[in-house]
Amino acid sequence: MLRHATVPPDRAWFTWSSRPAEMVFLPLGLRLTPVAFAGSTGRATLFPPGPNVRFGRHHLDARAVELSLGHAGTVLEWRYRKPDPFVITGGWSAPTLGEWGLRFWVNLCVSAEDGSPVRFHPDTGAAVVKVGTRFAAVVCAEAPVQVTGHADAEALAADYEANGYFHLGSRATEAPALALRFNLEMTRTGRFAAAVADSEVLAVSKARAALSSTSASVLDGDIPPLHTGRFGGALDAVRDVIAWNTVWDGVNARPYTSISRNWNQAKFGGFGVWLNDQHYAALMTALLDHEVGRENLAVTLASATPQGNFACLLTANDAWVDRTQLPVASFLVWLIFLRSGSLPVLRQSIDSLSRNHAWWWANRDPHGRGLVSYGTSDVGEGLYKGTSFGARNESSMDNSPIHDEARYDPATRTLDCMDVGLNSLLALDAEMLALITAALGRTTEADAHARQADELRARIRTELWDESRGIFANQLSAASGRRASIPWWPAFPRPIRRTTSSPTSPIPPPSGATSSSRA
Repeated sequence: MLRHATVPPDRAWFTWSSRPAEMVFLPLGLRLTPVAFAGSTGRATLFPPGPNVRFGRHHLDARAVELSLGHAGTVLEWRYRKPDPFVITGGWSAPTLGEWGLRFWVNLCVSAEDGSPVRFHPDTGAAVVKVGTRFAAVVCAEAPVQVTGHADAEALAADYEANGYFHLGSRATEAPALALRFNLEMTRTGRFAAAVADSEVLAVSKARAALSSTSASVLDGDIPPLHTGRFGGALDAVRDVIAWNTVWDGVNARPYTSISRNWNQAKFGGFGVWLNDQHYAALMTALLDHEVGRENLAVTLASATPQGNFACLLTANDAWVDRTQLPVASFLVWLIFLRSGSLPVLRQSIDSLSRNHAWWWANRDPHGRGLVSYGTSDVGEGLYKGTSFGARNESSMDNSPIHDEARYDPATRTLDCMDVGLNSLLALDAEMLALITAALGRTTEADAHARQADELRARIRTELWDESRGIFANQLSAASGRRASIPWWPAFPRPIRRTTSSPTSPIPPPSGATSSSRA
């Protein structure tokens, strides 16, 4: 039985967990967890995110993963390679020792999420676990100094801190988590391999074969860079950042590229989706791997509320459904389509994108004048709901001085400010919706979106242009027409004057939107 059957085989082995150095075979819930103990401090570590972890290369399919791990002055260069979707090889070297190597212990902890027992076979030197009908085997190039059994990796760390490294009482050949223990005096450089197969014999033999064929590359590696020439390495950096922040959302059972893997557990309790950040993650991952981009786009679309907007923030602890963020989703979806040519991406997105666009007019046009403002609707229970700060969250620039002069109006639940940037992005959103619906053959909708984009651009030119200063400026009061002293953009060019007259009535909301100015 597979625990997670939707992840493709080439990404089954991946750094899915909140621990950066831990490798997980997701379909079986199998975990390989590095744990270190320093006798000088008496402290053990599972290398959580933080200053002791330095990230290196990371391919989107984990064919190569590299990072540096620090503990009590000792540095471990940790490496993984994936020669086969069902095989992972790994190893470490210690270029820097903070103490005598005999007192610093490196452990490879093998466990399964469902608690299936891990068994160590001294005759073969293999740790084997059966999950459902499948077997996984872990073998090492050098025999471990000893093998100990524990409830989980955390219990292994606690055992070290309570009993030190001379303790023999936890020796075992079967446990929910087995620790293969090494010290840096005897094994300053170590290698291991793990394989998954449908028989124990086959799993062990595959792991042994992988170990014998990757003696050098597992530590050094000669995988060519992704990007050479002008600005060489830039795409490699993008790849590494998004791969290291792609994790498994155990709350919603899905992969996604998080805002920061450091926040995934500690700050958000299991997952955290900022709307605009997730849009950008979808665009960046689609640049390198269309499937990963599609997964991130699905996370964005899943934030759609029954009211129509995409939620500003969703975490395991909170849900900001009363507000959204900048309307850039249609633009990014169109960019993804231009690169991939995938019509299913457009079909998957268009209805939610259209509802989100209509939501802005139904809930953020408080005076029915065809210009929208940031706000916070009267729905949900999110932090900062119904406050000026909550309304500013929609701008993605919570601490920007741009909106310092704006007042929050409890009656309309919006900032008393017609924002140039927001309305310009909403015009772009309408333009992109016109392109998307046209590509899908929905001509009537495409024409309507195109007209709305034209009308909103004209409204921005006539109402948000400050002739006295020669700039576009936010309008702070719908009643007075007072301009913001801080311009939206200090060097914005003068508008191009059209010969056609400006619209004399507010832009009607899209079909299906309500005329209410409150949510």
